[in-house]
Amino acid sequence: MDMKKIDILPELNTVDRKKLDKFDDFLAKLMFYRGVKNNDEARVFLNSDYESGIHDPFLMKDLEKSVGKILEAIKENKKICIFSDYDADGVPGAVVINDFFKKIGFENFFVYIPHRNLEGFGLNNIAIEEIKNKEANLIITIDCGVADIDQVNLINKLGMEVIITDHHEIAHGMPDAFAVVDPKRPDCNYPFKELCGSGVIFKVIQGLIKRGDFHKKNNLPIGFEKWLLDMVGLATLSDMVPLVDENRIFAKYGLVVLRKSSRPGLLEIFKKNRILASNLTEEDVVFGLTPKINAASRMGHPDEAFKMLSTTDETEAIETVKYLETINQERKGVVAGMVKQINKHIKEELQTNEELQNKIIVKGDIKWSPSLLGLAASSIAEKYNCPVFLWGRGEGSELKGSCRGDGLASVVSIMENIEEGILATYGGHVMAGGFVLNYDKVDFLEEALLKSYEKIANQINDDLQKKIDYELKLSEVNWKLYDEVKKLAPFGVGNPKPLFLFKNLKIAEIVWFGKTNNHIKIYFEVESVNQNPEIKRVDSEVKIYPKKSNIYLLKFFADNDEKISKLKIGDRISFCGNLEKSNFAGNIELRINLNEIF
Repeated sequence: MDMKKIDILPELNTVDRKKLDKFDDFLAKLMFYRGVKNNDEARVFLNSDYESGIHDPFLMKDLEKSVGKILEAIKENKKICIFSDYDADGVPGAVVINDFFKKIGFENFFVYIPHRNLEGFGLNNIAIEEIKNKEANLIITIDCGVADIDQVNLINKLGMEVIITDHHEIAHGMPDAFAVVDPKRPDCNYPFKELCGSGVIFKVIQGLIKRGDFHKKNNLPIGFEKWLLDMVGLATLSDMVPLVDENRIFAKYGLVVLRKSSRPGLLEIFKKNRILASNLTEEDVVFGLTPKINAASRMGHPDEAFKMLSTTDETEAIETVKYLETINQERKGVVAGMVKQINKHIKEELQTNEELQNKIIVKGDIKWSPSLLGLAASSIAEKYNCPVFLWGRGEGSELKGSCRGDGLASVVSIMENIEEGILATYGGHVMAGGFVLNYDKVDFLEEALLKSYEKIANQINDDLQKKIDYELKLSEVNWKLYDEVKKLAPFGVGNPKPLFLFKNLKIAEIVWFGKTNNHIKIYFEVESVNQNPEIKRVDSEVKIYPKKSNIYLLKFFADNDEKISKLKIGDRISFCGNLEKSNFAGNIELRINLNEIF
């Protein structure tokens, strides 16, 4: 690991520390560097409350207008189409409004989720024609629509109306929709701009309940909307939006509802993956649920993910979970094959030219599915610690790509600075992005990206350096410390898990485990080893073994990490990682999840 990327956060100065004087040094520092600057903010942060932390939905532009139109459609029994994105934000959002409509007894609606590879993101003409043929009067989008100006015009031409609910930036003007509910629209005064798509449709549901008088007319239980927070929390964690303000409320209470879930599909997934629902964590959601939902659109059709989340039938739940588990395994195999192929190419290039350094990796193949490129790019970027750009074609006609960054140079900045005409379109953020590549420019892509990267390589953003909260001794890791850290949960973007540095620990034992021995546990010699060694008898010989720590270092999918594979008992290593509680198979353990060895 490059030491210049390590930055141990300094202790608070006297002035800043006084503003958080109601809390101990450890917690005060963790909160301060997560944007919590004083005692009042800390109390709100640590005791996030639904009633006081949720904003008035009608502060959002066009929400009142949208609520009126939907209530009119319900009253007149007009047919509504719910058009959602196909990912783990859009699909849960579709479940939110699906559940609400069914709870109030409104049945004249259907859900349309586009095929990722055949239709692409957002509204499209084929879908609009099909929706018209099903005689829909009103379309409500979820997690898409603000960029679909031509498609909205077609909807209007065909005599339908559309309410757009979205959370993406409005870059090319407002579509001519009946209403556009998006906290990021320039004229929206909603106090929090970072909701995910499911968060926006939840605000619409809040508005409908406030204006619709469903408690009297439809016997809707008071507070029913809170039971929809399982889907909103799932989407909030999956979509990697900042876990601050309202998102923190959604994630926190979403986990509470998920732990009490009666959804047959979720219960089946928990069972299949040996997840104890009552102890469900952010990691269980992001690594256990999100990939299954996304696998549906990457490898098949997202309707299956929608069925899994929305069904009340146990048989259907079992069937859809079985399908999602199967295609998720297929997805893993396909991505592993792509990664293996890329690694082989890189190895061959290094053998040809030993001086070659991977400043940036650019690979492509028309057989690669664009929907899987981001996963492969993440794996390659993590291994080689450099920006990675991959392109493919798959079932579509365009050359589409995904890219992942190294944490130092923004992939969007790299694409912005390449020669004009090579990329048809591009977008994203610092660490991840996507692009469409012009066919006749394929051979020029790698050189153009390399030149751009070298141009901006010296403009490293200090904010992207690895921020380490504390340096700890292994003896300081205990349940009391974990409980202090847990007070800051749920963790995610904008509220990262505290990262701790451990130096010069001597390896006492290495355990490889898993079906293919691809995960690793590393135990260390305890600091009092010379005072209290273990004595064991082996083959009639007395041997002295150093005592090993109860706390171990864990790394999943470590078999392809060359640095880890070279480790042996007796080596001393320094590393950074996060504290983690494991509930796997009912065994409760405290461990350190490896972030990086150096």
